Amino acid sequence: MPANPKYLTQSSWQRFAKITAAILGGYFVSVTFHLALAAWFGRANILMTMAFSGFIVWVALMVIAFLAKSAWKIWTIYIFLTLVFSLLIYLGQTYNPIAQ
Repeated sequence: MPANPKYLTQSSWQRFAKITAAILGGYFVSVTFHLALAAWFGRANILMTMAFSGFIVWVALMVIAFLAKSAWKIWTIYIFLTLVFSLLIYLGQTYNPIAQ
C-alpha cells in the first residue's frame, strides 16, 4: 500500500535537504557529542562506547530529521548542536587535559 501523497514532501529541495540533514547533520551531531564527552571524561571508555551508541544516536537523529516539517529548521538545529559540542570539545581540551 503506497503512502498518502499529501504526507510526502513536494519540493525536491526540501527532500534533498532532509536527506542530507539526516545523513550528514545527524552524523556530525553524533560524533561531536561523543567527542565532547571524550574531552571531559575518560577518552578510551567514551570512544569504545561510541562504536555502539554513536550509531544508535545517529539513527535517532535521522528519524527526527524526517519527522521535521521544515528541512531548513532541522539543519539549523543540527548546525547549532554541532557548534555547541565543538565548543565543549575545545573547552574540554583546554581546561581538562587530564582526560586526554
